[in-house]
Amino acid sequence: MNRLTHELFFDLKSFEHQVLFEEGQPVWNALKNLKAYLESLSLGKIECDIPSSAILEHPELISIGAGTVVEPGAYIQGPCIIGKNCQVRHGSYIRPYLLAGNQCVIGHATETKHAIFLNGAKAPHFNYVGDSILGSDVNIGAGVICANFRLDKKSVPVRVWGEQFSSDLKKFGAIIGDRSQIGCNTVLNPGVLLRKRSLIRSCESVSESNLRKEVSHV
Repeated sequence: MNRLTHELFFDLKSFEHQVLFEEGQPVWNALKNLKAYLESLSLGKIECDIPSSAILEHPELISIGAGTVVEPGAYIQGPCIIGKNCQVRHGSYIRPYLLAGNQCVIGHATETKHAIFLNGAKAPHFNYVGDSILGSDVNIGAGVICANFRLDKKSVPVRVWGEQFSSDLKKFGAIIGDRSQIGCNTVLNPGVLLRKRSLIRSCESVSESNLRKEVSHV
């Protein structure tokens, strides 16, 4: 299990909230830690202009950094953190427990829920990102869905290197490594782990993780 730590997927040196990722623990434990982490912080610091037509539910539980642009018609529900110089575009739907770093994009008709965006992660058009982690400078194309729930309602397993691990999560989407690019209208099925710099073609249904056996090559 300790082979599936955050180092395989992310460089956290410039990420303010790296404490979420525990040394020696599987990378998806950051999602298990997310709710308690956000609830432990003093939120409510909004350092940008909010247009009158944007909706902030529980603004005392929302922090937004300087330089971020929140467009008219966005919906944001706390608890959540959105970093500096981000874009929250018209029609975005941010449900509780989003943690976004700096220079992120939550785009038009994009829904997020209980998710982590590292610095520069972008979900710019018609996306669903639930119970997932997007690495630094990840871009997911229009219509990409991070599916997070099995049809049989069982715990989501993780299958890599010919082995199966239990995530102990009923809802678990995707782990997408730094600088990956996901083509338009692709579905990432629950529990998929994608290594750094992954390239996924458009209109794919991805059910298998793509980690190389040799960790030093990832």
